[in-house]
Amino acid sequence: MAVGGEIEESTPKSDAGDRVVALDRDSVGALKRHLKRQRKAREKAGAAWVDSGRLFTQPTGGWIEPDRLTARFDRLARRAGLPPIRLHDLRHGAATIALAAGVDRKVVQEMLGHASIGLTSDTYTSVLPEVAHDAAEAAARLVPRQKRSRAHPGSHDPNRSTGIDGRAS
Repeated sequence: MAVGGEIEESTPKSDAGDRVVALDRDSVGALKRHLKRQRKAREKAGAAWVDSGRLFTQPTGGWIEPDRLTARFDRLARRAGLPPIRLHDLRHGAATIALAAGVDRKVVQEMLGHASIGLTSDTYTSVLPEVAHDAAEAAARLVPRQKRSRAHPGSHDPNRSTGIDGRAS
């Protein structure tokens, strides 16, 4: 966190802030490639390398200033043709996508490090149109319906087959 132009490190707001985060295979691969590039940068920097203990750093290992990171993210988002979004919006998006993928709300709560599932549900999720449609269809399937007879005179019964001469078989 930046306070008065200085970067300040503090402990997480809660015990849940200090946790292991599960990653998918592609993300792990991207992080491994990043670490390889970072090792090369460390070798290149030599004695100038600052061992900040951070995964994402400046080319010499030091902290990345939050304002600089935000500006870089904004440039990348514009270049990708994305609407204006904040870096923090990725957290909201991750929760929404996880729920749309069918991930249980309790798992999403743990993923975000929230103390209550209510906070996760109320603050960090949105209902995607596809999810809302699927929910409507699922609810409709539970509503008992009277079976309609399709064998009215003059109507076609799709469950009956007809022969070449047009007569029911």
